[in-house]
Amino acid sequence: MSTEENKNSFEWVWYVLGLLTGMGAILSVSTNVGLVLLGGILGLIFAGVFLNKIVKGREY
Repeated sequence: MSTEENKNSFEWVWYVLGLLTGMGAILSVSTNVGLVLLGGILGLIFAGVFLNKIVKGREY
């Protein structure tokens, strides 16, 4: 990656959004802490798939 890509990279926003959305979805159904953490992990996985498979190489 070039320094310009590193400076303007906002990929972390998608990971945080996936984490919070996954946790919120499970929290709305159950208050079990283990399931909420599992939902957060699944949200991170979906965010990674989204960034690396669906939008990889797109120009903004």
